[in-house]
Amino acid sequence: MLESLTAALDQFNGRLYTYVLVVLLIGVGLLLTVLTRGVQVRHFAEMIRYSLGSRRGAEGGISSFQAFAIGMATRIGIGNITGVALALVLGGPGAIFWMWVVAAVGMATSFAEATLAQVFKVRWSDGTFRGGPAYYLTRGLRSRAWGVLFAVLLIFAMVIAMPMVQANTIAVALEAGHGVPTWVTGLVLMVLVGLVVFAGVRGVARAAELLTPLMALVYIGIALVIIALNIQAVPGYLSDIVAGAFGLREGLAGLGGGVVAAMLNGAQRGLFTNEAGMGTNPNAAATATVRHPVQQGLIQSLGVFVDSVLICTATAFIILSAGAPLYVPGQTQRQAAGDLTTQAVTAQLGGAMVWPMTIMIFFFGFSSILGAFAYAQVNADFLRGRHGRVHLLATCAVITTGIGSVLALHTVWVFMDTAMALITIVNLIGLIVLSRWVAGVLRDYETQRRQGVREPTFDGDDNPHLPGQLESDVWNARGLTHGGSPHGGSAPVDPRLH
Repeated sequence: MLESLTAALDQFNGRLYTYVLVVLLIGVGLLLTVLTRGVQVRHFAEMIRYSLGSRRGAEGGISSFQAFAIGMATRIGIGNITGVALALVLGGPGAIFWMWVVAAVGMATSFAEATLAQVFKVRWSDGTFRGGPAYYLTRGLRSRAWGVLFAVLLIFAMVIAMPMVQANTIAVALEAGHGVPTWVTGLVLMVLVGLVVFAGVRGVARAAELLTPLMALVYIGIALVIIALNIQAVPGYLSDIVAGAFGLREGLAGLGGGVVAAMLNGAQRGLFTNEAGMGTNPNAAATATVRHPVQQGLIQSLGVFVDSVLICTATAFIILSAGAPLYVPGQTQRQAAGDLTTQAVTAQLGGAMVWPMTIMIFFFGFSSILGAFAYAQVNADFLRGRHGRVHLLATCAVITTGIGSVLALHTVWVFMDTAMALITIVNLIGLIVLSRWVAGVLRDYETQRRQGVREPTFDGDDNPHLPGQLESDVWNARGLTHGGSPHGGSAPVDPRLH
């Protein structure tokens, strides 16, 4: 029965990605790039400035850097290791080019959804903020039905599909490299996940803030060593990636064969790893305490660049450097993707790298499960107000972590592809309708910057740059008294009232 369901979903995903999602992802990204006049290029330096200087200023809430770290906890995960390997196997080197394309336009998409998450966020009773697509679809489109649809789909993706994918890859790595049975890994992960997720959003924020930068730096360090050892071959890798993307050279196709397979697998894995347009990272972006929504939009946009342009490319170079017989386009089988990156590292740096890679994969996957749970909690709060059933979500996340550990690689990825496609479509439709708000908020920010204001602030009351009146207890004169602090403004808002 499970095999039949997997096959049916696999076929459904193929059609959905081919005829709907790829067009929407690139189309909406291009639309937002035009509307923002290339915000991802024009404000790149400010992205870096805000990201480096965003650890302070939360005033009891969640800092901008912590919100960024939660987002990066799910971005920098198994998608950077197994996801890229799977893209190379199924789509060939050309899939990496299409990951770049999705990331390039996705930076504008990520900017838009994070900015909207800030604009339409609400105060919460615990001194933090809540927001994200469920909130901006409800309040921006004035349609609770759209918000509920997104929240339900996201909860399914984040407490069922996401933990399964992450746990599966960790279990495969431990079994392949150290002979640890997958069920043993599943039990250990269930205990560890349970210990953390019951701490709530703040606990996840603290854990992610510590783990994510360290994981990224160590992994990039390993990649740089391998690239340095193969520096003379880098131009050839880039040539293969471009040639494979457009079918310009024989022998570079993946198992799916041809340009279409490269494009689809690049888009699928690119979406999974950088999450631009998926509507997940805005849930973290909304929790940050900032003076202007654009600030967090720029920070989250930089996350797409770090993930897809730096880390995913590094993974691709690691695998391409290993070459035959480990990786041969069109010949390496799907099931090899689970530990292909680890094998590529150990083949070039020696068997001593097995344990470091295993530990890294563990932390990549573990932090992604934590970040996913934080997103699910935000959307449960949306559905049930301040009394959402956190313990029920935590229990589901723990159980699906165990189940995912023992399922087949193909099965868990098919479930994840289906879940993320559905939430992405709902979110992208909302972004199209609300794009005027994105452009207006950006105009407000840029107007202040042209006037010499180094740290612009945002006031939603009768703002001439906005397409309408913003009903908010956060972005008004009273809420701005403390620079957007959760301690200023009126009483907490129940999102079900909007």
